[in-house]
Amino acid sequence: MQAPTLAAHGTDPGTVVAPTGTAPFVLSRPHGTVVGDGVADRWSCVGDAAAALRAGTVRAVVGALPFDPDHPAALTAPHVLTHAAAPITDTGIALPRIGIDAALPSEREHVDRITTALTRLCSDDDLVKVVLARTLVLRADRPVTAGQLLHRLAGNDPHGNAFAVDLSPAGGSSHGRYLVGASPEVLVRRHGDRVTAHPLAGSAPRHTDPEIDRRTGAELAASTKNLTEHAHVVADLRANLEPLCIELDIPDRPTLTSTRQLWHLGTPVSGRLRDPSVTALDLAVAVHPTPAVCGTPTAAARELIRELEGDRGFYAGAIGWCDAAGDGEWMVAIRCAVLDADGRTITAHAGGGIVAESDPDDELAETTTKFGTVLDALAVHR
Repeated sequence: MQAPTLAAHGTDPGTVVAPTGTAPFVLSRPHGTVVGDGVADRWSCVGDAAAALRAGTVRAVVGALPFDPDHPAALTAPHVLTHAAAPITDTGIALPRIGIDAALPSEREHVDRITTALTRLCSDDDLVKVVLARTLVLRADRPVTAGQLLHRLAGNDPHGNAFAVDLSPAGGSSHGRYLVGASPEVLVRRHGDRVTAHPLAGSAPRHTDPEIDRRTGAELAASTKNLTEHAHVVADLRANLEPLCIELDIPDRPTLTSTRQLWHLGTPVSGRLRDPSVTALDLAVAVHPTPAVCGTPTAAARELIRELEGDRGFYAGAIGWCDAAGDGEWMVAIRCAVLDADGRTITAHAGGGIVAESDPDDELAETTTKFGTVLDALAVHR
């Protein structure tokens, strides 16, 4: 399977085209597109990649961190790291017919998992929140490329968010697979000694009626349940960043942010590094996984996820880049799917945070809404 790459700017300086090529990494963001082209080295161990950056033996590291830090990563040293000043745009690439082949687990089984988690939350004083996810297996009637999916995802996102990452460096069943998606959530970004993040936690579905949509957003902003859930994420981020920063600015209350499908509570975080040798990759490792994709406390939530879900792979991990200067940006790997080496099997993922006040049917509905990012972009027949 060919990988997506950055070809060129069109005559419109706001247009970036990424046809199939040889790049193992593409990240499209509102402020620009980053492409890692070619493979100089690759690692499944994050520590080895970080050491190569510190030693100055590679120009950059790009790729994906798994949800579980104990599992193999998919990191690459590209020959060239290219920056473009605009996000990728949809060039009208047609996709084959794509349909839903299976739900894993079934909707009823996912509700049962949530019910089990609620029982555990009520009986375990230490466990506050756990994020549970489910998957949809999609089938295309003929092979598609990661580049095609990347374009469609970027074109369907109001801000041009999209990514495609070769998972082959992780080895095993990851060989030939691509993680593609359109994540709205910045895990961490570093530019010089400045550090920024924008955690999202707490969500509500958008509505086509503007008044209902406005009211839904206002209700989310006032929801005690969602504000509490969000506060746990911010507190965890503060605890992980404070030792690394001499300044850290975190607003007292979140603000509303939105995608095409969802309202979110988000908090813009900014700080200044204590030690300028700390890289964007170091920062990503320090803060991942956040309670937004795992739960609170992290260890207990991760253990329950292992018990109820098994291995998530790269869903709810992180994808991003870090250059030789230490600058870079890492996104939370949500609103995403894995394209198999056959080019026809696409496994989409969606999850939601479960707290003691959660309603299982509402939580199921939230995952259905979140699947919309991938299903709508790929025009999946439902």
